[in-house]
Amino acid sequence: MVEIIGQTAGKVWKFLEDNGTATVNKITNETGLSKNDVQRAIGWLAREEKIIIEMVNGRIENISLV
Repeated sequence: MVEIIGQTAGKVWKFLEDNGTATVNKITNETGLSKNDVQRAIGWLAREEKIIIEMVNGRIENISLV
């Protein structure tokens, strides 16, 4: 499972590099990855301090690379 999360984190990182800031929904919809997998990958990338998570209007999270 850890290997799969790491691979998904790489896909999410590449998506953000190519497309810039995005919400979880946008990443999920445009990559075809499941929402759970994207959320796990975001946790992985956050732990590695590779992304910034910003709240917009107290509800939508924008994800971007550091």
